[in-house]
Amino acid sequence: MKKIQLEILGLSSSQSQTGSFALVLGERDGNRRLPIIIGMFEAQSIAIQIEKINPNRPLTHDLFKSFAEQVNVSITEVLISDLKEGVFYSKIMCTDGDKEFELDARPSDAIAIGLRFGVPIYTVESVLSEAGIILSDLEEEEEETAEDSATVKTSGSGSTTKESLHQTSVDELNKMLNEALEKEDYEKAAKIRDELNKRN
Repeated sequence: MKKIQLEILGLSSSQSQTGSFALVLGERDGNRRLPIIIGMFEAQSIAIQIEKINPNRPLTHDLFKSFAEQVNVSITEVLISDLKEGVFYSKIMCTDGDKEFELDARPSDAIAIGLRFGVPIYTVESVLSEAGIILSDLEEEEEETAEDSATVKTSGSGSTTKESLHQTSVDELNKMLNEALEKEDYEKAAKIRDELNKRN
């Protein structure tokens, strides 16, 4: 079975399902993309790990990592192994040093855990050929433009206004970042962190 390595290309609100997010994975040595619809909690967990944000309290996937380390189990890779009736299946490949074993998991959980261990994400040709899509150059440009114009809601003068992050000062952004972390609004924190990184 030939494995195809994937990388995370983006995470955005799902247009088709309210309260869900689209996690877009891209073929590392190709031009196909694999979109997977995931829940809000898993999206948040993946986003804070990508952005290297430290939550005030450990999330479930952080707890899994701590537990695995305590019992000397490490993760070697994540494999999106199958697609049946529109549902993706995945495996977390583990080892305790002596033997290797695998755990069944939803792709969202497997990827959130895999990111914390810094392991590669793979799929197989049958999954990618059935669910993968190829975007044209024009669509890629539209995606980049949409990402650049991301905005968040900020409160000021007792009212809620919608401001473009690129018009906000660095000091204000840092204040907003701390407030978002305190409220555990990691999606907002990730957007603010992106804007701060652009300026550094």
